[in-house]
Amino acid sequence: MKKPSRVYQLVIDTRLVRSTPAWNPQILRFEFTAEESNFKRDLGTFLDNALPDDWQGPADESRDDHWDLNQKIKQGLADRGWLVMSWPKKYGGSDSSPMMNTIFAEEMAYRRAPGHDRFGTRMFGPTLMRFGSEDQRVKYLGSIARGEIQWCQGYSEPNSGSDLASLQTRAIDSGDNFIVTGTKIWTSLAHRADMMFMLVRTDPDSPPHKGISLIMVDMKSPGVEIQPIINMAGVHSFNQVIFNEVSVPKENLVGDLNDGWRVGMTVLNFERSGIDYAAWARAALEELIDYVSGSDPIIGAISSDPIVRSNLAKLKTEIEAARLMCFDVAWRQGQGEIPSSEASMSKVAATDIYTKVLDYGVELLGMYGVLEPGSTQSELEGRFLKMRLFYTSGPILAGTNEIQKNIIAQRGLGLPRK
Repeated sequence: MKKPSRVYQLVIDTRLVRSTPAWNPQILRFEFTAEESNFKRDLGTFLDNALPDDWQGPADESRDDHWDLNQKIKQGLADRGWLVMSWPKKYGGSDSSPMMNTIFAEEMAYRRAPGHDRFGTRMFGPTLMRFGSEDQRVKYLGSIARGEIQWCQGYSEPNSGSDLASLQTRAIDSGDNFIVTGTKIWTSLAHRADMMFMLVRTDPDSPPHKGISLIMVDMKSPGVEIQPIINMAGVHSFNQVIFNEVSVPKENLVGDLNDGWRVGMTVLNFERSGIDYAAWARAALEELIDYVSGSDPIIGAISSDPIVRSNLAKLKTEIEAARLMCFDVAWRQGQGEIPSSEASMSKVAATDIYTKVLDYGVELLGMYGVLEPGSTQSELEGRFLKMRLFYTSGPILAGTNEIQKNIIAQRGLGLPRK
């Protein structure tokens, strides 16, 4: 048997375990570095002070008070240099590892804290560093790092969802500008955003994947119309955005003309690689465990039910597996990789387990769990039903989980397209 030459890396809970090759029994274990541990503690202390005492989350951006809190916390994070720690110093970061970003994202999600502009810090900023011009980096990355600008993403269209290459929003060459006409839909935070990065068709005569470009659009440009979409949880997060001959400077083109598919897929790889869903699942599961372990004798009896205990244990196991995948993606990013199939695996695992936890919470809480805050008989103030309705989008956004499984099959397993 040939000896393996690679060093295997596993993340278990908050410990990173590195083992030497299989024929050597020596195993080295160590905690997060002192810098990482101190940062996690400092972030927790900051959130303790920044969040209201009765904060339960998640934030509802349709509420002005929640958005004000979002802006206040984002500014506090930016002032401490925590929004984009892994970025180069010249762009506002501190040259730290992607693992620090993952610790940050997990703690923010676990606390259901607002203030984390994932569109700018996780998705578009790293993509701009790879494909943008130096002028674009200097102009936009610093503003993201300082928490001065809110981004949104213009990908999906009314007749173009999973088949993103079928998008029809046009950008016509008009000398120094593009003239953009079309519609984007399910655009999260468009009503709060300053800028949008969006995919547009710049060559309608090319094959679908070849005639697309990625551009940046000022959301206050003449001709931009934002129409709210209220989701089934009663929250205004989504929007439909209509572009009626919007003039966009050519200097806002990211990457090469008609090479937007490659740029846009890089954005999606960064989007899919987050640990948020696993952290949200962990927070929700712990809430359920506290609920069944409470002092109420009737509810407390539930914790002795072997079926309940087994279900909670299964959910805990799947959450930890999803966390491992997310930490693996962070480690790969630290090695200079852009994880593709690995990011898809983490996205499927994390969104699936979060959905399972919320489904089980709704089942366990029963009819009292669907009562809204204000009712004296509501269980956990109806949060589980509202979260379940809100996060129905989880397995759909950033590419449906069915699309992710195709990516895993083709890029991860080397299977042919069907």
